[in-house]
Amino acid sequence: METQNAVESLSALAQPTRLEVFRLLASKGEEGIAAGQLADALGVPQNTMSSHLATLARAGLVNGERQSRSIIYRADLAAFRELMLFMLSDCCNGHPEVCAPVLDQLNATCRPGSDCC
Repeated sequence: METQNAVESLSALAQPTRLEVFRLLASKGEEGIAAGQLADALGVPQNTMSSHLATLARAGLVNGERQSRSIIYRADLAAFRELMLFMLSDCCNGHPEVCAPVLDQLNATCRPGSDCC
């Protein structure tokens, strides 16, 4: 991942509504959710939600797919994984014990049946 791409992704997530949108989409997995339902779920006007979704899409964090009259949005978890790996790639600087607590917590959280995305 290029530094500029990481900055764009992190900038897109650095806004409370967009962060909540991404988290909700991540929780829905492949099922996704329609833009209107997202707006209703988060209490955001639909035109504002469209702007937030466009920002997240430009950052490569969400994808939209037209289904009839709706656009179903899904979190791009592969892109998010790449962003997280980019953030942690130089974490340990040759000392794996530095990152071990973070990785252990991620592993514990992302087990089947957990609340992990």
